[in-house]
Amino acid sequence: MNVQLSKATLSDKEVIKNLMQLYIYDFSEFVACDVEKNGLFKPYPDLDDYWEEGNGKFPYIIQCGNKYAGFVLIRYIRSGQQSYFSMAEFFVMKKFRRKGIGKLVAGIAFTLHKGRWEIYQKESNKPAQLFWTNVIGDFTKGQFEERFEKDKRIQSFEIA
Repeated sequence: MNVQLSKATLSDKEVIKNLMQLYIYDFSEFVACDVEKNGLFKPYPDLDDYWEEGNGKFPYIIQCGNKYAGFVLIRYIRSGQQSYFSMAEFFVMKKFRRKGIGKLVAGIAFTLHKGRWEIYQKESNKPAQLFWTNVIGDFTKGQFEERFEKDKRIQSFEIA
């Protein structure tokens, strides 16, 4: 299958906004989140910021062949203690899951953004924990740290 992770252009913003509804629907199993009176989930906060240059936010679109398959939103967090990349949101549509696409796309994203990474999952989201522990473990050959903070599991690692 021809999988592509491409930097999202302004013309992709509406696609990601629409795919975000599916993502939030999937995620609503793990967080308190309901549709509004119009039948849609509340818009993702600050999505427009991902298309502003120089703010450390990177939007990507996933395609399989010529079909949309999901999106990736990456943030660069500048902290007094340590700066790092974070997988803000990662979504692969259900029909494309369990085919190695998520693992491939994550690896591409890591390669595009070399440096320190932290990826976290809600404690209630066991499928995400399993996915990220396996993906990060394979990509780093087991060279990552894992910790728990509040209701999150966090993996930290370095991409050289």
